[in-house]
Amino acid sequence: MVTKSTNRGVIPMRLGRATAVLAWLLLGTGHASADIQPLNSIVAVVNNDVIVQSELNAAIGLALPELNARGTAIPSRTVLEKQVLERLILKRLQQQQAENLGIEVDDAALTEAMTSIATRNGMSLGQLRDTLEGSGVSFEDFREDTRMQMLTARLQQQEVMQKIRVTDAEVDRFLKQEGDSLIERREVRLQHILVATPDSPTSAQIEAARNKTIGLLKRVRGGTPFADVAAASSDGRRALEGGDLGWFPMAEVPSLAVEPAQTLAKGEVSEPIQSPSGFHLIRVADIKGDTPEPMSQTNARHILIRTNEVVSDDDAKRRLSQLRMRIVGGDDFGTLARAHSDDTGSALKGGDLGWVSPGDTVPEFEEVMDKLAPNAISQPFQSPFGWHIVQVIERRKQETTDELMRMKAQDAIRQRKGEEATEAWLRQLRDEAYVDLRIDTGQ
Repeated sequence: MVTKSTNRGVIPMRLGRATAVLAWLLLGTGHASADIQPLNSIVAVVNNDVIVQSELNAAIGLALPELNARGTAIPSRTVLEKQVLERLILKRLQQQQAENLGIEVDDAALTEAMTSIATRNGMSLGQLRDTLEGSGVSFEDFREDTRMQMLTARLQQQEVMQKIRVTDAEVDRFLKQEGDSLIERREVRLQHILVATPDSPTSAQIEAARNKTIGLLKRVRGGTPFADVAAASSDGRRALEGGDLGWFPMAEVPSLAVEPAQTLAKGEVSEPIQSPSGFHLIRVADIKGDTPEPMSQTNARHILIRTNEVVSDDDAKRRLSQLRMRIVGGDDFGTLARAHSDDTGSALKGGDLGWVSPGDTVPEFEEVMDKLAPNAISQPFQSPFGWHIVQVIERRKQETTDELMRMKAQDAIRQRKGEEATEAWLRQLRDEAYVDLRIDTGQ
């Protein structure tokens, strides 16, 4: 298989944490290392491996700018050590699992990812190094943390994401209940309820207003029309109009309502939102927007050679080079795919992957495929699944709105299932491992 069964750009998305760290450092808001002295005492035993104090210190040094970038309050040293150590344990377990499965991230792929991070932040790789080092973050620590994010993304793709299936019934149900979330919103119509608090309110007054707002929310969610509740109970200026604030272009939505306007489906009501004037309920009464843009699809076929204890990378690459020469020389691609491809699903169809949409395949495969002209055959290349050659048969524009909406819904469901399945898989990995903590984490 080459399909990744998740939303496109898995690895770039996983590298968002690295980008957040860098963004905070670019603001010049301070050093990340907190002057922690590296030590080599063992802090945890993980199966047959260990985590030492210097690794924990380095991970904390990377976690601090991440927390600052998100505006999260820094917890106590004990809590921080506990959280970061648990993250390190999960990383180590995934690293061990990846080694057992032969999954790795070579230096060339890592350098490409690091260069991409630097480019997105408007600098060269050398400038990235200088920025990190100047802010007290080791470039090598940052580099290896990035490698680990790529490795775990590939591992989770193989062990979790590719096993996720989405049924037509699930897509139908999503489109009925949450289809509005797939529309690119241009305007929203909002309704509003305000439970006001006085200037300089006491804690008792704040709590009373909060409780009143929760009570109003229960009435609305229990079936009472929002407009009726607003007219009877809202302290807002538009109470007698049922709290109707009218239509807003997305760029002009009041800051208080931005998140509900972006995320709530038509008819949904927000949780209570506190501001200096009191507590607010926001309802998305209606949405105007655009359905997804038509997308390009590629009809492609491939031959996959997996590596293992017997077949090395060089062996796989050499075999594919020979097969490519035979195809260029006139042999039938489909016949060779049926005889040689390790992707059993597509091999039976002569390597045919059918019509492939953006995001349907892992980034390494999609990048090579997208650069090929119709009928061209790639040179051998590597993905998390092994080594491939791919041929593009033809391309088309998928214009059907209904089909586009179904594909968008399928992607959203896959991502939702993927997050839940990954959490369950990590818990199982942790539960089945031997872990001996050597520092006090308060457990």
